Amino acid sequence: MTINNSGSVQKWRSDKLSHLGSSIFAEVAEWKEQARKSGLEVIDLGIGSPDQAPAPEIREALSAAVLRDDSYSYPASKGSGKFREQAAKWMSWRFGVEVDPEEELVSLMGSQDGLAHLALAICNPGDLAIVPDPGYPIYSGSLAIAGVEAWPLPLLADNDFLPDLDSIPDEVWQKAVFILLAFPGNPISVTADYAYMEKLVGLARKWEVLIIHDLAYSEMGFDGYRPLSILQVPGAIHTAVEFHSFSKSFNMAGCRIGFMTGNREAVGALRELKSNVDYGVFNPVQEAAVLALKLAMQGDGRLEVAPLYEHRRNVFVQALAQEGWTVPSPKATMFIWAPLPEDYCAGQTGRSRRFAQELLLKTGVAIIPGYAFGVQGEGFVRIALVEDETKLVEAARRIGGFVRALD
Repeated sequence: MTINNSGSVQKWRSDKLSHLGSSIFAEVAEWKEQARKSGLEVIDLGIGSPDQAPAPEIREALSAAVLRDDSYSYPASKGSGKFREQAAKWMSWRFGVEVDPEEELVSLMGSQDGLAHLALAICNPGDLAIVPDPGYPIYSGSLAIAGVEAWPLPLLADNDFLPDLDSIPDEVWQKAVFILLAFPGNPISVTADYAYMEKLVGLARKWEVLIIHDLAYSEMGFDGYRPLSILQVPGAIHTAVEFHSFSKSFNMAGCRIGFMTGNREAVGALRELKSNVDYGVFNPVQEAAVLALKLAMQGDGRLEVAPLYEHRRNVFVQALAQEGWTVPSPKATMFIWAPLPEDYCAGQTGRSRRFAQELLLKTGVAIIPGYAFGVQGEGFVRIALVEDETKLVEAARRIGGFVRALD
């Protein structure tokens, strides 16, 4: 039972829903509708949904499989053997990591599916987990669902947003079941080198803490940077699991497919939970994903998504600078993590929400306020590079006019 904003009791609504972090996204959707009703053309740089389609061969494979009579039985909840085997081959090709497709890999309806359920599978109510702040909302949302206590690990500009492992007290390490990090991350595209990952693995093994590495943006590195797998560190497979997604890497967001690989005990726990929750990914989607991995492994770069987003980043950051707002240029992902103009509502709470709302209602450009991703996100906004170059330049022009009007 919970009480809504009007003070009335809601009998059939769990209190946990208020901790899932989705309210701001619903608010932004309402603002977009208000902007459209006022006559503005909305440029939506809010949700990180790719605006490109999968390669034609992938779509053709999906179409052909959908038309087959034998495609409509229940799929295996752990994923088809062909999918798991191909995913394991891709891990070897892409990262030089060998995993057992039978015991160390499970298919998912997108990485968010696994992130939402893993705490339920490996934790008990009252356990503790270390999560980044700011972080993707499902990180803390999944803990609320599972009744697990979150210990927020601040990502601070003074440390280039790299999580400070030395700042975690021994008593937190001792109590924690897992630590969840993402390199590169969302909303902040922070990156980590091999030495950092070695240190992380060493600490996790010392304290017997599971590392959960969200690598949804593995194929979105820029300027020669290629994201690393935590499983590349020797011995990491004994203390780490990693999530991979086809949404961003292959423009298959609507297909809902991904996988988790690594420590076989954690993989087995998630498999067992999901076998009681769903029947796995639609077989034709798995077949399309198998082809996507095979095409990627040809190594001709035809499926690479990084060049498109690197170009968009360059165009947008330069256009914003020309408009008078200088923002950091990320090394990866499809997101800009931008500090608000210095004098905008300085010292006031809720300033990122106010900035995003005013910007959208006055200019039609939709972005996400940073506090949606955690306490440390206040004072920032996340901007998604999910429109073509022309619209990004137009968005920068509108944003520039808005920012100049603040002076």
